[in-house]
Amino acid sequence: MSVQATRRNDCRLCHSRNLELVLKLTPTPLADSYLRVKEVQPVFPLDLYLCRDCGFAQLLDVVQPQHIYLDYIYETVSSLGLVEHFANYAAEVLGRIKPPPGALVIDVGSNDGTLLKSYQKRGMKVLGVDPAREIAARATAAGVETLAEFLTVPVARRIRQERGPAAIVSANNVIANIDDLDEIAAAIRELLAPDGVFVFESYYLGDLVQNMVFDFIYHEHISSFAVKPVALFFQRHGLELVDVLRVPTKGGSLRYTIQLAGGPRKTAPIIGELLALEAQQGLDQPEMFRAFNARIERAKADTLAVLQQLKAEGKSVAGYGASATTTTLVYHFGMGGLIDYLVDDYPAKQGTFSPGLHLPVLPSEALYERRPDAVVVMAWRYYEPIMRRHQKYSAQGGKFIVPMPELIIL
Repeated sequence: MSVQATRRNDCRLCHSRNLELVLKLTPTPLADSYLRVKEVQPVFPLDLYLCRDCGFAQLLDVVQPQHIYLDYIYETVSSLGLVEHFANYAAEVLGRIKPPPGALVIDVGSNDGTLLKSYQKRGMKVLGVDPAREIAARATAAGVETLAEFLTVPVARRIRQERGPAAIVSANNVIANIDDLDEIAAAIRELLAPDGVFVFESYYLGDLVQNMVFDFIYHEHISSFAVKPVALFFQRHGLELVDVLRVPTKGGSLRYTIQLAGGPRKTAPIIGELLALEAQQGLDQPEMFRAFNARIERAKADTLAVLQQLKAEGKSVAGYGASATTTTLVYHFGMGGLIDYLVDDYPAKQGTFSPGLHLPVLPSEALYERRPDAVVVMAWRYYEPIMRRHQKYSAQGGKFIVPMPELIIL
């Protein structure tokens, strides 16, 4: 099945055509399409557009979701700290929302069921909805019933008929991946009890810019949310944003809480505070993105200068981390010909080849077997635990190169 993409000509949230290209990244293959056998992979544009009417930042080139998710291999448990994060998440939401014991919690894009297990332990009925067939089957076998489907209005109606309304519907690090958000909003409205809430967590545009997490832009992440466009979007769909919580995951995220319009909860003061902060930062202005791009290009130039010098000296260079973000970083920084191989601690990635450039992915033990002269930390947000784990490599004279947010050589 050949991978195909379509191109929108309107804003995903408000359908305006008043769109401006604000960040042009190097085209890449699908960022997480690591291969067991090398094959030619198409590349797609990675251009971020800003809606000048509602202030929403988005990719317009959309890869059809069945090419990404039906045989998805990423699992929540593979990301550092996420299991603990979702345990705290469930406790926070239940403490704030206070649903009755045994109420229904539905997680959209539930993956391996990590979050739902935490709700289950606290006495909730749970249901996952995730199109990744194998992961859904494994989650169900492990005791978290998971429907291997994309959430649509008909699926939502069927769930409600069979199980009743949901006290909580959640979706974490997945709403940014969905093109037809009108359908999702309608499905959420179908699922919610009158006093129910929709809670979704997604990386935050304000933090992405502030913390230089530009490598979080790839073809799964077609939306970069901020409070202003999110509030306007849900308002148009008979829903209202009532609370926001800042969380540190994914380089800085927001946990949005949404209820049916006119629901029982009052709007929290933080929403007004963040709207004011976004206006101050110019998150809905092209000028802010131009300054962001200049910072990215400086980091790129600094990193390339170091790597080119190492290669000129005949030194060997590895990369640490084989995630989706690695693809954006390697392609946009032009590191493909300067990195000999990648290492990663996640067994499912070991023995694969990176998207497009086909860099071999090895276990991190390769740092001691092959002893590269330097290691570029592709998973740069986790460089401190990575370095702690590999103090022996440093002690043997190896260098860690951290490319972002500013170049550090350790």
